[in-house]
Amino acid sequence: MGEQQHVKFPQEVIDEYAALGVDLRALFSAGHLGNRMGVQIVEASAERVVGTMPVEGNTQPYGLLHGGASAVLAETLGSVGSMLHGGSSKIAVGVDLNCTHHRGARSGLVTGVATPVHRGRSTATYEIVISDEEGRRVCSARLTCLLRDVRPGDEVHVQQGSGA
Repeated sequence: MGEQQHVKFPQEVIDEYAALGVDLRALFSAGHLGNRMGVQIVEASAERVVGTMPVEGNTQPYGLLHGGASAVLAETLGSVGSMLHGGSSKIAVGVDLNCTHHRGARSGLVTGVATPVHRGRSTATYEIVISDEEGRRVCSARLTCLLRDVRPGDEVHVQQGSGA
């Protein structure tokens, strides 16, 4: 997960998690599936999350970007935004994902940008726009996450995810 060290986080968020002994960059990485797919989170805050993913290795039999790959990128980015909105006392759990695929991509990188539609106490909804290298929209997605309180046992998973 060394590639995640370049993620830009607001300093106050880094400080909040550091006080809890949590490696924020590892916690808010793309996760195992996202890493396998080459997802890179470039920028992360509750107001905007940006990430990229290569088309190569994430295609369907016709050589086009797989719709499921777009869904993985969208859910990753929206989940990171939701987790940052919820803060260290909440866990974001995706409950609804909707993706509309507008055009195919055959090569290069796609970039996703997640911005909030709603940020409440118990749910957060993000719109994610995925574009190709020419700036053409490939996919529009919307993710809603439930924000639930951290429960006993969740800390173990968070610490494992952080490399602690």
